[in-house]
Amino acid sequence: MLSRFNIRRRLLFVAIGAIVFFAAYSAGAAVQMTPAEAKELRDAFSSQIKDVNQIGIFINNVRIALGMFVPGFGIGLGVFSGYTTGNVFAALAQGSPVLQRIPPQLILITPFGIMEVITYGIAMSRSGMLIYHFVKKRPWREFVIPTLIEIGIAAGILFAAAAIEWAMIQQVGGTKFQGF
Repeated sequence: MLSRFNIRRRLLFVAIGAIVFFAAYSAGAAVQMTPAEAKELRDAFSSQIKDVNQIGIFINNVRIALGMFVPGFGIGLGVFSGYTTGNVFAALAQGSPVLQRIPPQLILITPFGIMEVITYGIAMSRSGMLIYHFVKKRPWREFVIPTLIEIGIAAGILFAAAAIEWAMIQQVGGTKFQGF
């Protein structure tokens, strides 16, 4: 059973993971690119989401989150994912007067954005904790169940986030909207 100290410590690690993802996203969104680079990134993103729906959003996000649970590698994947997501926002903003007026971080404080950042914080922090457990040579059985539980929690949160994100996309005109 988890003590209050362990729960607080776990929440602190989740917060650190979420902050790392948020910082990487912000760094990626701050990158200045040429109009040609921005167009190329927008075109690649548009083709990637051309036929996306709620299930596609969920599968994309859960696949990324599962990779973030991998010991050590997951932290790097989380940073890379945050950075590239920020880059995509920067490219979309260059082609959309509406998005140019929105701070990039605002996207992450939408209901689905908060849910995704928390989930990525859970996954990245578990990745770091697993490395710690391996270095300390603790029995692997100690952390298998908590990791599996967190993977289930992450999948549940991301499923709900995908439903919310899809509903919001539909409200603003679907994936054909100028900013998406």
